[in-house]
Amino acid sequence: MELKKSKKYVNKIRSTDVYDVAQVSPITKAVGLSSQYENNILLKREDMQSIFSFKLRGAYNKLSKLYKKGINKPVIAASAGNHAQGVAFASSKLGLKATIIMPVTTPSIKINSVKRFGAKVILHGDNFDEAFKFAKNLTKKKEATFIHPYDDSDVIAGQGTIGMEILDALDSKVHAVFVPVGGGGLLAGVGSYIKSINPKIKVYGVEPEDAACLDAAISAGKRVSLKEVGLFADGVAVKQIGKTTFSLIEEWIDGVVTVSIDEICAAVQDTFQETRTIPEPAGALALAGLKKLTKRRGWKNKDLLAINSGANLNFDRLSHIVERVQLGEKKEVLLNVRIPEEKGSFRKFCKSLGKRMISEFNYRADDKKEANIFVACRLNDGLEEKKSLLDDLRKKGYPLEDLSDNEVAKLHVKHMVGGRAPKNVISKGELLFRVRFPEKPGALINFLDKLSDSWNITLFHYRNQGAAYGRVLVGFEAKPSQKRRLVKQLKELEYPFWDESDNPAYSAFLE
Repeated sequence: MELKKSKKYVNKIRSTDVYDVAQVSPITKAVGLSSQYENNILLKREDMQSIFSFKLRGAYNKLSKLYKKGINKPVIAASAGNHAQGVAFASSKLGLKATIIMPVTTPSIKINSVKRFGAKVILHGDNFDEAFKFAKNLTKKKEATFIHPYDDSDVIAGQGTIGMEILDALDSKVHAVFVPVGGGGLLAGVGSYIKSINPKIKVYGVEPEDAACLDAAISAGKRVSLKEVGLFADGVAVKQIGKTTFSLIEEWIDGVVTVSIDEICAAVQDTFQETRTIPEPAGALALAGLKKLTKRRGWKNKDLLAINSGANLNFDRLSHIVERVQLGEKKEVLLNVRIPEEKGSFRKFCKSLGKRMISEFNYRADDKKEANIFVACRLNDGLEEKKSLLDDLRKKGYPLEDLSDNEVAKLHVKHMVGGRAPKNVISKGELLFRVRFPEKPGALINFLDKLSDSWNITLFHYRNQGAAYGRVLVGFEAKPSQKRRLVKQLKELEYPFWDESDNPAYSAFLE
């Protein structure tokens, strides 16, 4: 392997100024994952830098080199967040004025951090590329210095110090290193150093499926621009890999792994379980790729390292991440199942699921002879158990469709299932109750068993979000004159319940 360009970076990386502000980040063993995957899985903890991201390294190295040359003009940068913080922090340390152009979609936690470091923030464009163009034009007008987030030799060298630290700590023991990819600065720096010192170590880039600009470039044999990119992992939402970075990466790259949103969410949870810290989606990207390729290659007893690149996560994004984790781990199946619209059919179907944990259940009676049920069911043994469950349900005569990979179903339909009561329910009457019961395997079927088949269930919504209690909204076909008997039966269940038949939300959307 001839590394003409990459080898030039070894001395640049060794002579950086990053340790004026950055720490040698620790390498943490992921004990649980190591046991699960039968490999020694390690995390390089760049989330522990002062700005909670590796971007401090490249930004400071670039600015400090300029400062030493006597260049102290105001600086301008474009960034979806972490590079912005790096430039703002470095500028404050060196006494420089900084203006950061950020997409309007940038998480507020990153915007506020940049302002806290004293930089001026201008929000422009819906993505990094639009912000980048605006920043370049502003740089010309203001005669300022533009600090590129990745396509700059000093920025690349600053990021490359992570590769130096990995080899200093692990020497030749590591089999493969996984690096998140946006514009490619981190991968170019880390990979150039590692491959120049020890070309036997594998280096892989990891990208989201909806922002895989490096994978597209390698497939085409040249840099290409994606028409659009997904913003879930906003830190790597770049349409085109950098020119300088690609020229380095293509010399030695061992492969690119693309991962789904669900797989990224699962890696966020893995990182939390291993470290009790929560990475941003881009920060968990490398671990998602490590897990995916380890399974694909069947690796055993190898030292594998993923770079946790950052932890600047907006807290309100957690609910979305949590919702997708089990699907990402292939430990949940999302189904649309049709059952007969008759008494007892709902309970019979639940029994068909066995003792599996049900994480979500949406059901609304219909005028038709069949009803559609939207159900999410937890799996212990992944794909094999999923296949067994689907085969078993089909043998029992249930028409069904697997929605586990259906983005519309996961993002929207699951929250829209239901609607108003059909005419046959309206004519017979409906009573609505909210019920709470201890969350444990079998709790849902136990709830239905105790109700027996004396009531026709017309509405049912249940979500298990890991709480100590299961929460159910359930509708019964019953007239007001039958309420006393129904309430008596509910009391016999010994579960707390509340009559919601007069709830204004129910009246407005469901009654």
